[in-house]
Amino acid sequence: MSITHHLDDATLMSFAAGALPSALSAVAAAHVAMCTRCRGEVAALERVGAALLTQLPAVGMERAEPETPSDQRLPPSQQRRDRSAGPMPSATPLARLLPGGLAAVRWRRLGFGIWHHRLPVAGSGTLGLLKVAPGRIVPEHGHGGAELTLVLGGSFHDTTGRYRTGDVADLDETVEHEPVADLGLDCVCLVASETPARFRGLFARLVQPWHGL
Repeated sequence: MSITHHLDDATLMSFAAGALPSALSAVAAAHVAMCTRCRGEVAALERVGAALLTQLPAVGMERAEPETPSDQRLPPSQQRRDRSAGPMPSATPLARLLPGGLAAVRWRRLGFGIWHHRLPVAGSGTLGLLKVAPGRIVPEHGHGGAELTLVLGGSFHDTTGRYRTGDVADLDETVEHEPVADLGLDCVCLVASETPARFRGLFARLVQPWHGL
């Protein structure tokens, strides 16, 4: 797997510090598990953080519980489900989000050639899967905050580049885009947003409240 689009430095630092919202953290954890480069950077940031903590005075500090490794972090609702879901297909964060795998996902149609599956997440923001048929276009939209999109299969392109399996689009409120699924395979992505997307098209705005986009 050749990954060319990574989490930006600010996102990596927030993720390593455990400061990302749960929805964004779930996507970041899945990408880090797939990406050697980002996994190494997170490990380095955690070592720096641990070194800084050892220099702080211990007086008046409560004993902290051992922190969950960053590649194991998931929203609390997902953690509770994991303990009762039985054997997992693998130990990756993505496998814990989708214990039955992509084959078990129950998709909801958004439009011709576009499907969505919402995932439960604690706190603010939204988390879900998006599947787009080859050649289909996701309506143009912007964001009121951060959005992370991790490609799980197939590929897509927009004004920011072409994204293949393992790549992550790390976007903020300054970006408006119209992703297009490349020809060949369905493009399947794990998507997290701080706030609902701002769609330009009338149809997309009408269906948005029903699907939590």
